[in-house]
Amino acid sequence: MKLYKNLILLGASALALTACGAEDISSPGTGGNVTINNTTATTLPAPTTPAGVTPASGCPTIADAQGLKDDGTITGPTGTWRVCTLPARVKTSITLTKIPGLLYQLPGRVDVGTDGGFTKTSADTNVTLTIQPGVIIYGGTGVSWLAVNRGNKISAVGTATQPIIFTSRDNVLGLSTETSQGQWGGVVLLGRGKITDCTSGSTAGGTCERQTEGAADPALFGGADDADNSGRMSYVQIRYSGYVLGADKELQSLTTEGIGSGTVLDHIMSYNSSDDGAEFFGGVVNLKHYVSVGADDDSLDADTGIRGNFQYGLLLPRSGAGDALMEIDSNGFETDTPRSSLKISNYTAIQPAVSANNEAADLAAILIRGNSDVTLANSVIVAPNNECLRLNGSGTTPATLTARATVMTCNATKYLGSGSYNAAATASQFGAGANANRDDFVSTLTSLFINGANENGVAAFDVASLGAFFSATTNIGAVKDSADNWWSGWTCSSGVASLGSTSACTSLPTN
Repeated sequence: MKLYKNLILLGASALALTACGAEDISSPGTGGNVTINNTTATTLPAPTTPAGVTPASGCPTIADAQGLKDDGTITGPTGTWRVCTLPARVKTSITLTKIPGLLYQLPGRVDVGTDGGFTKTSADTNVTLTIQPGVIIYGGTGVSWLAVNRGNKISAVGTATQPIIFTSRDNVLGLSTETSQGQWGGVVLLGRGKITDCTSGSTAGGTCERQTEGAADPALFGGADDADNSGRMSYVQIRYSGYVLGADKELQSLTTEGIGSGTVLDHIMSYNSSDDGAEFFGGVVNLKHYVSVGADDDSLDADTGIRGNFQYGLLLPRSGAGDALMEIDSNGFETDTPRSSLKISNYTAIQPAVSANNEAADLAAILIRGNSDVTLANSVIVAPNNECLRLNGSGTTPATLTARATVMTCNATKYLGSGSYNAAATASQFGAGANANRDDFVSTLTSLFINGANENGVAAFDVASLGAFFSATTNIGAVKDSADNWWSGWTCSSGVASLGSTSACTSLPTN
């Protein structure tokens, strides 16, 4: 009789456990032992749900006939959420609305529209994915990523108080930590701007195209339209990206590929990308207000014939992790045009300690090489344990640097050269002692990245002379003082950087 009674109790327990679906997780965790305590009670206690978010009643209707799939609920430390899964290809313009207690899921690669090819035609699908402020989208698997194809657009426009968040399933479950990374793919914008380093066609013939790194199926970019428009992304966080799609081929938080000047990018945060914070392949890129925290490769990577304008940026890798703060090149394709040309102003980039990855690869905090020309203005580089700057000379016209009102805190070596450049040639291009440039700067930054007296004692360069994109400024560095809070509210905070937000990057906002 005693054995018979125990079998009944164990059977009841098994039924209770099998009643939970794959997404109905009663408590966060990656697995482990299930302990069943036999008691004299005839019923098991009801499972508890974390306080906080309660799930939406269902998924909203969208314009695309495929609709959203209701995949039940998912539970983590912030509560329980309704999961609405996007189709593998969005065929009609849709809007993802902000609904309390609801998350949108990428089940794998999700294509926005169908690739329209090298040139705009009437056959373009012209699909726009609109995402409302405060929406949270997560990658349901490691290979989940969003591809906005040529001839289509994204409109992901958050606000300073309601950012749009792209993140991972582990982040939802409360499993992500301060060092987690590479838990899903990322966001990729594919455009028709001019590029180099062709995988098909040629720059001479005006037919250059490339394939997205690691993509198993075609995800092509490139064209001849430098004014192409891939949409707008503003006030967006992208967390825990960079899943390995192929051998040595990872995505990063944001990857732009041949986008044109019609694309608007501002207030973009990358958190704990396992590859670069963001990488920009060719085209014309205009980006204002960029924050990269915890990138495991370069915090900013630009190549393949990009023409870019960047103003106001914080590059903050984890101490002892990552590679370079900036890597800019089109290495090995020095005869291709257009040359990579970047204008960067008001960046504060901090490398607290040298990583093994940097020592094995870029060697210095900033690497400029190949077919590229860089203007670096009004910026603060803090790398006290590393060489600050390396130029690699290759090709008939090697990479060039023009520095204005840029200050650096470096180790005793300061400069490196390679190829046709030696350290002295690199130092000469930086030009310490002229144009308000300093390579012996004593940093007085406060709260990690806010200017102190020494930074604000440097006369700023007139960046308006670089073009209409740049806002006039009276200070070097990204953040003038404690009243200058462009970085606050729409970002998330971590042990690397407290960004004035009540939202931790390891958790989800519940409002």
